[in-house]
Amino acid sequence: MRRLTSSLVLTVSLLALTAPAAFAQASGEGLYGETNDKVVTNFGFIVIAFFPLFILLMSLLQWRLDKRKDAKKASIKARGGAQRWSGGW
Repeated sequence: MRRLTSSLVLTVSLLALTAPAAFAQASGEGLYGETNDKVVTNFGFIVIAFFPLFILLMSLLQWRLDKRKDAKKASIKARGGAQRWSGGW
């Protein structure tokens, strides 16, 4: 709990110290450059496409990991499992 608290305090203080630098440029132009409606719309489409793609990729990863786990369990069961080691000397 102490580590979590110190990490949280460090994160909040770091964000509080860097916030003025983020708002220092008042010209309305960010790192990307001038933002107009087309840029904002395209970014919105990218965000909309990202989340389903991310969910699909993570689901496929989980499916592969579950498949590996089931194969490992089946091979352990086929070899005799833990009963092989329960006899002692």
